[in-house]
Amino acid sequence: MRLLTHDTVQRVWSVEVRPHAPVLRCFHGSCPGEASAAGGARSVALRHLARHARSSALPTHLRTCQCRDRGCTWHRRHRGCHGPVRLALTGDRGGARWRLADVCTACAALTPHTALVPENTDTSPGTRTPSRPPAASAPHVACRHTDARARVREMLTYLATALPRFCSPGARLLALQCALRANGSGEVRLPYGLLRGLHVHQRTELWDELEYAGWLRRSAHPCPVQVRLLEAAMQDFPSRHQRARAAHWAMRPLLRPLPRTLPGSVQLTTLALAAHARPDGAGLLGMNVLTHLCGQTPEQLGDLLDRMTSSQLLVSWRQAHPEDDVTWRLPGPG
Repeated sequence: MRLLTHDTVQRVWSVEVRPHAPVLRCFHGSCPGEASAAGGARSVALRHLARHARSSALPTHLRTCQCRDRGCTWHRRHRGCHGPVRLALTGDRGGARWRLADVCTACAALTPHTALVPENTDTSPGTRTPSRPPAASAPHVACRHTDARARVREMLTYLATALPRFCSPGARLLALQCALRANGSGEVRLPYGLLRGLHVHQRTELWDELEYAGWLRRSAHPCPVQVRLLEAAMQDFPSRHQRARAAHWAMRPLLRPLPRTLPGSVQLTTLALAAHARPDGAGLLGMNVLTHLCGQTPEQLGDLLDRMTSSQLLVSWRQAHPEDDVTWRLPGPG
């Protein structure tokens, strides 16, 4: 197995996995000649890409959409680049090729097998973390909710690509909580009370799905559950305090409590809609993006949104044509 790495343009890095010798060979000038790829080609490739991104950090205002610079050839045509520029991870050929690049959110949403990588906004150039947080007030509470939604949006996008299609909505919700609650080493400890709150304390098949997908590994102790995320190297997480708020918000994304017996598909779709909605509850997203986030086909998602509307989890939803954007409105507090 050999990994061949090269930089094509600024803030674009790609690796190719070749099953010949367990060696990572990099052609970038700042890289060593060869390194061992023992421990899994995928993890080694992602860690290598992450090191490139960290060592080549740029202020936000200097980062440009690398997809646009290449004529937007990574995806089908759309209305044009817009949205903030973020690091996007793209997997191809079943994990044989990986690309990490600065891409605007519009291009990232349309590029197949692509996820935005959560980035550490606390340590970005030009920012300074205050030594003591200001007193709580209504504007600060609203800001925290906005930040929590942003973190959940990023994580849902990442998991939509990082997890294989066979992973159920329940497993994706569990993976979301693990990713948001992990420490800097990718380790998570979930006490029994939290598992009961998530309604997964007796759902061992969800852990089996994530282990089979190669995304995490459980310890031998059943309670509290302790796991290690195997793909944590690509996640440049913000502070644990920010992630904890996002994890808590994800358990109750609407202003009113959800029924405790909702199936995982409804919970995941509700969370995705709430994370992408405006403060007034209205939202708009492409059908292809929404199905990618929810792990559903367009037909399944349409039926699910109809059922959610009839059960008053949604006020309304609409899609003019099969490939158009989906618009929706969430209910207010009840």
